[in-house]
Amino acid sequence: MKTFNISGNIETAYQNAIQKLTDEKIIERIWKKDYTVWSQDPSEISNRLGWLDCTSVSRKMFDEVHSFVNEIKLEGFTNVLLLGMGGSSLAPEVFSLVFGENEKLKLSILDSTHPDAVLEKTKNYDPEKTLYIVSTKSGGTVETISFMKYFYNFVLNKLGKEKVSRHFVAITDPESGLEQMAKELNFRKIFLNDPNIGGRFSALSLFGVVPAALVGVDIEKLFIRADSEVLLSKKTGYEIDRNNAALFGALLGVLAEQRKDKLTLITSEKIKSFGAWIEQLVAESTGKNNKGILPVDLEEIMSPEFYGEDRAFVHLKLKGDNINQTNIEKLIEAGFPLIEFELEDIYDLGKQFFLWEFATATAGWYSGIQPFDQPNVEQAKVIARKILKDYQESGKLVLPEPTYTSNEFNIYSEEKFYKADNALSLFLSDCVSGKNYVSIQAYINPTQDNFVQLQKIRNEILKKYKVATTIGFGPRFLHSTGQLHKGDSGNGLFIQIIDTPEEDITIPDNPLENKSSISFGVLIKAQAFGDRQALIDNKRKVISFEIKYSKQDVTKNLQTLLSV
Repeated sequence: MKTFNISGNIETAYQNAIQKLTDEKIIERIWKKDYTVWSQDPSEISNRLGWLDCTSVSRKMFDEVHSFVNEIKLEGFTNVLLLGMGGSSLAPEVFSLVFGENEKLKLSILDSTHPDAVLEKTKNYDPEKTLYIVSTKSGGTVETISFMKYFYNFVLNKLGKEKVSRHFVAITDPESGLEQMAKELNFRKIFLNDPNIGGRFSALSLFGVVPAALVGVDIEKLFIRADSEVLLSKKTGYEIDRNNAALFGALLGVLAEQRKDKLTLITSEKIKSFGAWIEQLVAESTGKNNKGILPVDLEEIMSPEFYGEDRAFVHLKLKGDNINQTNIEKLIEAGFPLIEFELEDIYDLGKQFFLWEFATATAGWYSGIQPFDQPNVEQAKVIARKILKDYQESGKLVLPEPTYTSNEFNIYSEEKFYKADNALSLFLSDCVSGKNYVSIQAYINPTQDNFVQLQKIRNEILKKYKVATTIGFGPRFLHSTGQLHKGDSGNGLFIQIIDTPEEDITIPDNPLENKSSISFGVLIKAQAFGDRQALIDNKRKVISFEIKYSKQDVTKNLQTLLSV
């Protein structure tokens, strides 16, 4: 770990934090799984520290995992579709995108309830050649279970009762709802994970290991690298300077305390997907009690004058990759705090997974935050469930009255306005550089084209207002940054983009049955408006753009509606 511009008040506070880390024996206590490091209440801590033992516990399953992977390949499967959200899908996505390029067995992730996203996976994956992994810790995640019911019935109708169960695998906790369903439906395999691991800390557990092995990752090599970081994270006393995980965690806490809480990630292109995993881990762990560290992922690198004083930067680079070096040097010269990690190769991600987990736990200690719970996540879910219940009873979605309406779209905002083309400018008019951030929450199909369009809007906002910006596709981000949005100090400005799909898909009430009470289109809209209300209930400022037509109109309306 290299650090730059850690000086003045930051340097003093950092040295004090290291001394406190030593005096209070925090490293030793974390390894003893002492819940009082974070709280006097053991709830959601004592049963969430299994990630510390991940490398040794997961290794016990390696033979079984290898045997399973060989079996899948011998049977001629060419595709794996992982159905999951948040901690169950983000590490597998990293393994797929970083390691899986040249593998014959391709892993794809479905973590969007948008009907177009579900249809794309339905049309492009031949069920005869596809293995479906249903991955959820709790076994009751609404999105994941909805995917499971839909695809189980889809494969059943295509391949018949005798074959369908051979195409489904579950990764879940013991005694979860999914374990029971998987047994009843005779899934070919059920992987039961250590229940003492929270979802966002599960990269080196079976939730990450099984998908990694399927896409050809040498999991032994990955874990050897991880083990080296585990050993370093136990260093104390005169060797503490080798404990990058603990030192980095303390520094993250200090930077947030010094109002450098917009942690901007700059990564080598090959490992850019790792940023989304970091985003969930850090945001959901620290964004509570009116505090929080906001990871800023995939934001275009700008000249230093476009950044506010609330920025700190982390540079994750593969050895020999100097493509970002000129920009990095400009940021250092401009005085921004910057931390750099150099990876020998992609297998050093094994180190990084553990390093960030330990650092996040340490940052939680320094900031007085319990990093293993997510108290605000349930809020949006409760409201969405109420919207869905009303829909099932009445047959229509009960939504708030729009502030502005036309043939093309509705806009929902606390401010009154009479022209749609200046709505966003009015909404952002009191945005303050160095304090606020802008979060674009897109409940649309998460295609590359849509992402590129959103990036253009994001760049305009960054250049004009000089504030940190983030993009999240809903409902995926609800399991990632959603906690921070409602639990931090309240400086976020939230732009929702919601569309109306032209083609919808029903969600079976139960596998093996055709009866359906809701569709994916209804579910995603309920989630969007549920989160909108949760943001408002937490006194957050939010504007929602609901596009009435989908497909070709989404891009056109984004261009006209969201001009800043």
